[in-house]
Amino acid sequence: MEIKLFDTLPSTQKYLVEQVESDLLKAPIAVLALEQNAGVGSRDNEWSGGEGNFFASISVKLEDLPKDLPLSSASIYFSFIMKQTLKTYDENTWLKWPNDFYVNDEKVGGTITKKVGENLVCGIGINLKKSQNGYRALQSDISPQFLLEKYLLALENFPKWKQVFSEYEIEFELSREFSVHIENYQKSLSDATLQPDGSLIIDGKKVFSLR
Repeated sequence: MEIKLFDTLPSTQKYLVEQVESDLLKAPIAVLALEQNAGVGSRDNEWSGGEGNFFASISVKLEDLPKDLPLSSASIYFSFIMKQTLKTYDENTWLKWPNDFYVNDEKVGGTITKKVGENLVCGIGINLKKSQNGYRALQSDISPQFLLEKYLLALENFPKWKQVFSEYEIEFELSREFSVHIENYQKSLSDATLQPDGSLIIDGKKVFSLR
């Protein structure tokens, strides 16, 4: 997969979405910025920061994704593969449902996905070196370029959703101590039931990640 490297971008996600929408860039392609000053996080929060942290977005064709992947759980899928990539380098991260990277009880990053025509654009931001956006950092020596290359390698054959979910299902238990924003309300995950499609049953209602 081709990687376009920038010294700085307002947002890798906005840039790649616009380029794919305009048909100026075609999937599969990845964008990496060494600095980002107007990044997009969940619920339209900003995710920005300086050099040393990870700011990347990738675009893939929907037809190349695993046939068993529920598109509503794409953020879980892409996030968990990144978490596994970090784990290879002894980074003690875990994935809070559906798209936040945590170390112990502190957030260090997150994922956002957007369907653009027949493509999916996935943006990932992780504080590798500097604590920013009100969140802590991994204090990692991994370079953003190296991490992106290893992540794309892990994605190369697109493991099946069933395989990824079977491992995430165990890790989901760590999310029970936390809450999540659903329709502008904060809901505890303590009694949530994780479904095979990545959704949750909370208070008798089915909730999808849709991030």
